[in-house]
Amino acid sequence: MNTEHTVSFADAAILDFLERASDAELDGLDFGVIGMDDAARVTRYNRFESTAAGLSPDRVLGHALFTVVAPCMNNFMIAQRFEDAQQDGSALDDIIDYVLTLRMRPVKVKLRLLARPGSALRYVLVHRQA
Repeated sequence: MNTEHTVSFADAAILDFLERASDAELDGLDFGVIGMDDAARVTRYNRFESTAAGLSPDRVLGHALFTVVAPCMNNFMIAQRFEDAQQDGSALDDIIDYVLTLRMRPVKVKLRLLARPGSALRYVLVHRQA
């Protein structure tokens, strides 16, 4: 299945897709996918994000997203939104303009923050802008 033509960063039902997608399907996407558990440990990490960020899955999977992998996201704009949604038991689906700065030159991106009560994972999607 060639998912890059059927699933986009802005799809309304992207969370449903992410929850059932295989690793191969995630690797077929043309944007980054970082899935984390309730403790913010990375459990899913697709090929696009690994290549774009220059971080191998071994350096990312099982590690805390906001303190080890991407401390540049440990702020009120990203980490706090996930924490607030978790505490409130509310859904989160926000798209924000952001600049990634850790381990690379500053890169303008759009981030999509996704969480749903009762879901095992929460996601940060990374769309790199040309």
